[in-house]
Amino acid sequence: MTNSVKHTNITKISDSGIESKPDLLAIEEPLEIRVGFGSMSERQQKSLSVTMRTPGHDFELAAGFLFTEGIIQSFSQIESVKYCEDGGKQEQKENIVRVELKSEVKINFEKLQRHFYTSSSCGVCGKTSIDAVKVNCESLSDSFTISSEVVHSLSDKLRKAQLVFEYTGGLHASAIFDASGNLILLREDVGRHNALDKIIGAMLFKNETPLSNYALLVSGRASFELVQKAAVAGIPVLAAVGAPSSLAVQLANDAGMTLLGFVRDQRFNIYCGEQRITSR
Repeated sequence: MTNSVKHTNITKISDSGIESKPDLLAIEEPLEIRVGFGSMSERQQKSLSVTMRTPGHDFELAAGFLFTEGIIQSFSQIESVKYCEDGGKQEQKENIVRVELKSEVKINFEKLQRHFYTSSSCGVCGKTSIDAVKVNCESLSDSFTISSEVVHSLSDKLRKAQLVFEYTGGLHASAIFDASGNLILLREDVGRHNALDKIIGAMLFKNETPLSNYALLVSGRASFELVQKAAVAGIPVLAAVGAPSSLAVQLANDAGMTLLGFVRDQRFNIYCGEQRITSR
């Protein structure tokens, strides 16, 4: 957790008075994602994204980003992932990740209509149209089901596992669970889309995509981009502690995904895909 938080001093104002005390902040720093591609004799490099993220699991974030953007379809297409050697100072090196793709991987950059400069708050801002942000999605499994009782338990499990949030209160989280409600993997980040890319990237490194046997829970609202990334990864159930947006519901319905909102306090809403939610 040391690379995810920063110590600071604050003046706390409350009914009890004024108090000077130490505090912790969630770190936010830029990460540039570069891709190396082409034949070994004519290797090229291109910068694809600059995103504000919480340091940690950067290689997962980069791999997950390439996967959810449709640039790669499997881990086998990655030759290596490393911090850039030409970044100058150490702190700059650790904010630039280069993903080397296998020489046979072809990238049609003209077809990639998305703008890859994102912010921690909204990865879809600045995109030219809804059609331009849609990428190929997995055919989602109809065999995966999860009980309402298990769904009720997920938000508490997520909250208890959020170590950095516990100290800072400043991070989003994504977590995947199996049908029995067992927490499989959790990632935190200042950017909600980054947290999900880290989850997907981690499972990509394990060659465990598509994620057809898992439910995803996100700590905030369910946005269009989170639904898209989950669909690309083959996640059949997306649950959010907060509300979904109208475009999130539309895309989830189009993709055949189960989308849940307000999953907290022993209640939740089903917006589409209710066939995957069982009573027991």
